[in-house]
Order: sequence, then structure tokens, then C-alpha cells
Amino acid sequence: MFSGLVRGDAHIKNIIKNDETILLTVSCIPDFTKNLKIGDSIAINGTCLTVEKFTEDSFQVTMMPQTYKKTTFKNLKTGDQLNVEKSLEIGQRLEGHIVTGHVDDVAKVKRIIPNENAIEIWFKFPTRLENQIVPQGSIAINGVSLTVMDTKDNTFSVGLIPHTQDETNLSDLKEGSEVNIETDILGKYVAQNLEKRD
Repeated sequence: MFSGLVRGDAHIKNIIKNDETILLTVSCIPDFTKNLKIGDSIAINGTCLTVEKFTEDSFQVTMMPQTYKKTTFKNLKTGDQLNVEKSLEIGQRLEGHIVTGHVDDVAKVKRIIPNENAIEIWFKFPTRLENQIVPQGSIAINGVSLTVMDTKDNTFSVGLIPHTQDETNLSDLKEGSEVNIETDILGKYVAQNLEKRD
């Protein structure tokens, strides 16, 4: 379980793609690997993965074919910036929202609008998720906890404050860029229960 409060100071050190299996080595600052253990869960761009090896300034994970198909990792390359977050510990403050690290799908950037000190970004998302994305609801984009500003015709918008621009890889997005999205877990249960009533 994660909160969506990520660190953006990690990069792909090495990526090996073997068919639909990916072996990923991530470089990070030594502070991030402090107290890390083999088997720990780490969210990378919003995807929950298991630490297999680590050094003082890097760690390694393997992604299975389902992750390859449902995320943007198949498009990434060495040197790309990553958002990373360690799993929550019991007793920690939950300042973002509940993020499971189970990516629902990929969304594509449709429009980027500067708005004074903020950046408004519109994303196109798959139709099957339309009942799970609502204005003022929570959504994780590349693992970052954000609030949905508006929705229209299978698109939704979010705003990036300066801190989010500085600390995550979302400020590097361009029109056509793809991101991993996870809708709010509470919204999923509500949508499913309403569908069963119909």
C-alpha cells in the first residue's frame, strides 16, 4: 500500500527487455535504499514491484508480461526519470490517498495548458474506466497522488503545482506521452456495486 507521495530522484540505470519480461535496475540516492530489504515492495511510476537485489545506490526488480502489457515500461529507456515510493508502514501519516500500486491502464496526454504557476494537463483514458474517474476524486498518475479537476468525453484534467513539477517526472510530459493510471480504490468498489444493481 502506498500514498502517492513519490520521490522523483530515481532513474533507469539499465533495462533489459526479453519478450514481455523486463529486468529493471534503478539508480537512486543512498537515502532511499537505507533499511531496504530483499522482498520489499516499491512503487515505480505507480507500479508495485518487488526488490530482488540492491546496492547502496540502486535496486533491481523484474516485471512479468502482465505488467509489460498494462504499463508504460515497454516504452522506457536507460536514463529516464522515475517516480519511486516505498510502501507505507503502519502508523505513518496518509497525506495523499490510498494507492495500491496496481495500475489500471495507460492514459495519453491530450493537452497541456500553463496556468500561472501551475500546469493543467488533460489525459485521454479507456472508456471502461469512465465510472471510476470523477471531478474532485483522487487518481494516481505515474504513482503521483492527484485530484481530478474535470472530466469530459473520456478525458480528465489535473493540475500540477510547482512542488509536483519539481519533484516528479510529470513535468516532462508532452502531448502524446503515455502514463500509468490507477483510479481510486474506493471509487472502484462503488462503481462495481452500482453495476451489480443495474
